Amino acid sequence: MWWSSSSTRVGSNLERLLGGITPKPPSFSLSQSCKSDLNSSWIQESKDETEYFKLSDLWDCFDELSAYGLGSKVILNDGESVMQYYVPYLSAIQIYTSKSPAISRNQSDVIDLESECWSDDSEIEKLSRSTSSGSSKVWDSASDDYSYEIDGSSSSMRDKLGYIEFQYFESAKPHLRVPLTTKVNELAEKYQGLMTLRSVDLSPASWMAIAWYPIYHIPSRKIDKDLSMCFLSYHTLSSALQGNLVGGDNENNKTAEKETLSCDDEPVVTKRLPLAPFGLVTYKLHGGLWGNQESCDQERLVYLGSAAESWLKQLNIHDHHDYNFFSINKSL
Repeated sequence: MWWSSSSTRVGSNLERLLGGITPKPPSFSLSQSCKSDLNSSWIQESKDETEYFKLSDLWDCFDELSAYGLGSKVILNDGESVMQYYVPYLSAIQIYTSKSPAISRNQSDVIDLESECWSDDSEIEKLSRSTSSGSSKVWDSASDDYSYEIDGSSSSMRDKLGYIEFQYFESAKPHLRVPLTTKVNELAEKYQGLMTLRSVDLSPASWMAIAWYPIYHIPSRKIDKDLSMCFLSYHTLSSALQGNLVGGDNENNKTAEKETLSCDDEPVVTKRLPLAPFGLVTYKLHGGLWGNQESCDQERLVYLGSAAESWLKQLNIHDHHDYNFFSINKSL
């Protein structure tokens, strides 16, 4: 199972968790002859072959997780260990492609879906106060500059980022949400690209965020605040920011040779592309279970949190509800 964190060769609880929440969809090679229709800014020209994955295969990685949860081994402060299970929900997603709204559709036709908001007025007011304080000047300045470049006539910026074609931000209360794969299937009825697009079709600005909530742990024990942590993981969807290949699911788990496919060939799975989280935001983070000093976990958490914040700022995103809630209640 490609989501199992038990085989990850790492030591700390956080490292095991990060390894477990890294989906690894099948990877296929695109030959040079198939690159003519792709945006050259989104592929690595130095390579003879470009690795890509299908979004439909990515969602398949969540099938079992949506039903049973992800199990990650947690070593407690007393030396005992439990298997903590988390259930994933689609928190946010943005799809950028090379299709120009002026050519293919009106800007108002961009598919923008959102569910019923679950943040109450008091939380919204707190967020409003925090973003209107003096400490938000850097945010406002960066956002203004970015918006000017994107909305202006900078063709180089458009070439790099493309045009937003689909976005969704979950805002329902956690207990009212449907499993991730169910949600994706619902969204795909309105936007088929969720099932048909490949990572090479997407700009580096394409991303998704997964909300992970704890559901149970084995063996069962008294309620432990250290095991109540929830978190958001951020993943890129573009081949331009791909990770290193790992072995596929062939017999005996041996490494197989990659096959270069012609445009019409049916791909054969021999490799997988790990989509490790580039950002992580936590909620209800207590105690020292997730801050192993020897593994530099505290520094890693700070780095991943800053990376998520920076990403949302650069894309001028203010309506990611889960991020806003987690940030406001981070210390609770």
